Amino acid sequence: MITDFRGKTAFITGGASGIGLGMARAFGRAGMNIVVADIELNAAKAAVEQLAAQQIKAAPVFCDVSERGSVREAALEAIAAFGKVHVVCNNAGVAVGGPVGTVKPRDWDWILDVNLKGVVYGTETFVPLIRGHGEGGHIVNTASMAGMISPAGMEPYCATKFAVVAMSEGWAQQLAPLNIGVSVLCPGFVRTRIHESGRARQDKYGGQGEVDPLGAGPSEAAQMVLSGIDPDVVGDRVLEAVKAGELYIFTHPQMREFAAMRFQAILSAFDTAANSPALKTVKEWAPVVPRAPVTPP
Repeated sequence: MITDFRGKTAFITGGASGIGLGMARAFGRAGMNIVVADIELNAAKAAVEQLAAQQIKAAPVFCDVSERGSVREAALEAIAAFGKVHVVCNNAGVAVGGPVGTVKPRDWDWILDVNLKGVVYGTETFVPLIRGHGEGGHIVNTASMAGMISPAGMEPYCATKFAVVAMSEGWAQQLAPLNIGVSVLCPGFVRTRIHESGRARQDKYGGQGEVDPLGAGPSEAAQMVLSGIDPDVVGDRVLEAVKAGELYIFTHPQMREFAAMRFQAILSAFDTAANSPALKTVKEWAPVVPRAPVTPP
């Protein structure tokens, strides 16, 4: 874990805009060097200029999180710029949704490669580097409230975000003994450009173009996103959560009831199982192996 951010370095994918830039500002104001990693290099350069105007030292790097090699190259550039990386924000993401059977195969590949594998590549690339310098660190993985609940029509997006939550829970247990904290960010609607994620879609996924980002029409999706909270508020929330070592980072407490409804349905299903005539025929259950708690002590 990290308690003193001054002079340390944060690497943020999707850092040129939205939540990524909000985190860059928050960590920068706390005294960190910032690596703005983004698939849109010109946007990353512009973001670095904005940060410099706020007296925040930052460097832009190109990073396509769907390619493990690109993440590794970006990591080498980050180390060349600032020597060490302490905080890694696996934040880059895209959105696709729609009725079952209508999501194109290339869109499935795109969202899985960016939202899920991009988090894997970022974590697997930087954990050895953080472990190597021995100063501790923190991984922040951007999921969503769509990693806690699954609205109809958003299944591709939710599948990736549920996966990010699950991986973060497991990694938190694995990395705590190495003095590396893990947080998973689960925001509601934030004023980002997620509804325009097709603007940077790589050629291997069909190139730039319109996608149905949230299982809604483009104008409806844009309205939901643009009515969200300020990304800078999310950045400040992430900073305070990393300082406190929080695993789950929520930004919309009023959405608690939706998660509670899902959790209650799951608990009710366990009650049903406990009263199942079929399960009463089981004479001996395999032992439940105790594991470390998923929340920090």
